Amino acid sequence: MAKGGFRGGYGGMNQANMLKQAQKMQEELRRMQEELENSSFEATAGGGVVKAVANGKHELVSLTIDPEAVDPEDVEMLQDLVTAAVNEALRKVDEASSSGMARLTGMKGLPF
Repeated sequence: MAKGGFRGGYGGMNQANMLKQAQKMQEELRRMQEELENSSFEATAGGGVVKAVANGKHELVSLTIDPEAVDPEDVEMLQDLVTAAVNEALRKVDEASSSGMARLTGMKGLPF
């Protein structure tokens, strides 16, 4: 190492600038997370007879079932429609989260 220690590493970016960048990124991440949590994601199944709405916290906030979808002879079909709608709504939450992280970090395909 040169006399006087390590200087100007990380492509000339000093520690103060790195810290500022990290703080800015952390604030943006916090803002993005808050925005995501306050968003709602809707999905339907069975041509719209079942509708599920989830929030960014992965919580199901509403489930609407058209009375036409209720057939006592085919409860299994209704169960499948509910499962499909809920899973799709939650997938949309994950997709929005991943998309936001990709914008923030500039990297795609991160498992967030």
